[in-house]
Amino acid sequence: MARLRVYRETTTGSTAVSNYFIDEYMPGANDAQLKVYLYLLRMLSAGLTTSVSDMADLFNHTEKDVIRALKYWEKKELLELDYDTLGNLTGIHLLDFTTKSEASDSENTRNLSLSRMEPPIPPAVQIAPAPATQVTPTAQVTPATQVAPAAQAATVAQGIPVQNEAAYKKPNYSASQLQAAKDSLLTREFLFVIESYVQKPLSPAEMRSVLFFKDVLHFNDDLVYYLFEYCLGRGKKDFKYIEKVAISWAEEGISTPEEAQKRAGKYDPKVYTIMNELGKSGTPTPIEVEYISRWTDEYGFSIEIIIEACKKTVLATDKNRFDYAEGILSNWKRQNIRDREDIAKADSTHQKRVASARTGTLGSSNKFNQFAQTEYNFDELEKKLIRNY
Repeated sequence: MARLRVYRETTTGSTAVSNYFIDEYMPGANDAQLKVYLYLLRMLSAGLTTSVSDMADLFNHTEKDVIRALKYWEKKELLELDYDTLGNLTGIHLLDFTTKSEASDSENTRNLSLSRMEPPIPPAVQIAPAPATQVTPTAQVTPATQVAPAAQAATVAQGIPVQNEAAYKKPNYSASQLQAAKDSLLTREFLFVIESYVQKPLSPAEMRSVLFFKDVLHFNDDLVYYLFEYCLGRGKKDFKYIEKVAISWAEEGISTPEEAQKRAGKYDPKVYTIMNELGKSGTPTPIEVEYISRWTDEYGFSIEIIIEACKKTVLATDKNRFDYAEGILSNWKRQNIRDREDIAKADSTHQKRVASARTGTLGSSNKFNQFAQTEYNFDELEKKLIRNY
């Protein structure tokens, strides 16, 4: 395997990890991706070469794992992969995102919300798409100037897509902007209340989310406070989830806690009936409402049939009950099941198939069954049959 030269325009004589990398990129990376990137920094600082096979052996990963990690960081625009004319990976160009982060401080500081006034929205950074080149198990490395990626297009709570993505991009607040917010009396008090809700100091990434609610979504303080009450009251502490809820409220034009409360209680009573049958309490999430709407509107099932599916779901599993019920009801739709009698016939057929599989005869009866039958993994067979139920 070819040796890989890790290089950049300048060297510092030490292995340094940017705070910007820790705040913005580390939370979303997996174990292999972090190991590979940090190891590349180590090789760069020491002026050493490496290879895909070396990294795979060192971290006990496959070469494919290493290549996937390299492609991940390339898509994040933290590095570029160099290839020879045959398409072999020959170098890794580590990109410098520090310059951009520092340069943006003076340009964007004026956009930070330091009071209750609504400032202009900082311009979003445009990103060129990463090259979709196929990697082969030889590799090379190189660094240039990196532009930090803009925030990914948001989605509303639980996976329903945002209709106007451009309007809800989170500004790339710099370290000096965050410090300016902390130094502002009004903003400092506002952040202190949020920290009281989450019961911990806010990280830089979490501060960016909170400022995003005010600067871009134009939530007043009371609505931001209610947003945290709403999410934390449902056991949702992840700031990505809270962002999605906030964006969904902004899309619906919600501007006060009272409007948000009305939104939470606007669902049809049958939604809560189905929720209760699945052992769920509280306000349904948008994705749960989407499931129920599909069962009633698209599949056309009555509430009685849906309840039967819910009962079977509760008996079968404690986890992912909406997914499980969706499996039952989508199968019933394919089988054109419309009433309890149809369900009873389907259950009878299913039980016969399970019994047939357990005997190993698959329902056949002939002289060859007098011989020793093949041994089956009955549990696995039953799982397969249930999936086809």
